[in-house]
Amino acid sequence: MESIQATKQRFGIIGNNSALNRAVEKAIQVSPTDISVLVTGESGVGKESIPKIIHQLSHRKHNKYIAVNCGAIPEGTIDSELFGHEKGAFTGATATRNGYFEVADGGTIFLDEVGELPLTTQVRLLRVLENGEFLKVGSSKVQKTNVRIVAATNVNMFDAIKKEQFREDLYYRLSTVDINLPPLRERQEDIHLLFRKFASDFALKYKMPTIKLTDDAIQILLKFRWSGNIRQLRNVAEQISVLEQTRLISADTLKGYLPSGSSNLPAVIKTSKSESDFSSEREILYKVLFDMKADLNDLKKLTMELMKSGNTKEVEKDHEGLIEKIYGDNTNDSDYEDAIEDLQVLSIPQNAEPTKTYPTDVNDKYHFAEEIEEEETLSLHDKELELIKKSLERHQGKRKLAAEELGISERTLYRKIKQFDL
Repeated sequence: MESIQATKQRFGIIGNNSALNRAVEKAIQVSPTDISVLVTGESGVGKESIPKIIHQLSHRKHNKYIAVNCGAIPEGTIDSELFGHEKGAFTGATATRNGYFEVADGGTIFLDEVGELPLTTQVRLLRVLENGEFLKVGSSKVQKTNVRIVAATNVNMFDAIKKEQFREDLYYRLSTVDINLPPLRERQEDIHLLFRKFASDFALKYKMPTIKLTDDAIQILLKFRWSGNIRQLRNVAEQISVLEQTRLISADTLKGYLPSGSSNLPAVIKTSKSESDFSSEREILYKVLFDMKADLNDLKKLTMELMKSGNTKEVEKDHEGLIEKIYGDNTNDSDYEDAIEDLQVLSIPQNAEPTKTYPTDVNDKYHFAEEIEEEETLSLHDKELELIKKSLERHQGKRKLAAEELGISERTLYRKIKQFDL
């Protein structure tokens, strides 16, 4: 059995992190067997190296190794890609085609991004894992294959199972052995080592001197949260190697190549709401409803005062605080002025005879006001409509003159005309 260090050197794996070494060690240990392996880890951590190790150290190394990116194949054709199809099985199937499981018979298939597989394909894959049998698309003939499956995903599989996006039985068949690769931020001792390796590779590729980092730049490099992991670090090293004329890179220069919004602190994300969160939301909702009810009562009170007195200016002066509360702080706003004009249209002249006897009992005031509002609303609506019609007829449809006569702005009159469909 190869040593961990020799395997890392053979497959170009750089780093001495203990979690990384443990992942390589598990790959070496399972390679002589035929059990299925699931490689997990964030995007960009180098999961594709593990299946290569498993295949090359196994007795299947002289047979085919096929890597399939499940997320890159359209849902409608993935079954055909994996299992093949018969001629005429679907539109465009002009010839019989062998799928990856038939081509790789005796070898290894690496299913990258296996969490993206459609549910129908997951059922077919489960059958292959259980007894090595599969059907070509459009065929009823059962075929056998002797393929070892190594899968990889950056998806949280338990969340996917809970959301019914991935079959639980398939997950347990795939993850007979689970190998997890740590993210780059947990391999701080390897970050500068990897950067130097990438810088050396790009210097050789582009035939230029190798870039180096100052001590301050190295500290920035180590503290940065590499959300894209090794892939992101490699891209940064390549950009700097190509674009910078100076080969000694300062901290300020390095910062220019790092996303400014990234934090070097781990993010804490709440995935579910607790019972106390829902209770708090209910309390907020109740408060909003009670505030709305209070505002509605204030508006009724203001309307009643205006109906009784008929003097808009006096009511506006006496209830300045209430008007400000209902219509906002900006009393010069045009919407506020329109609201006052609307109240003027609704107001009853001072010399008009009241049609109701108002209650003297304080306790019945608001209740009685609600009753009056319900009874009078329709008649006030009709009165307003009648006044607008008469004024427009009198001025032969000239809105400006009609608005002046009604004591409202032309914009408010125009809004009323649209409202009443005149």
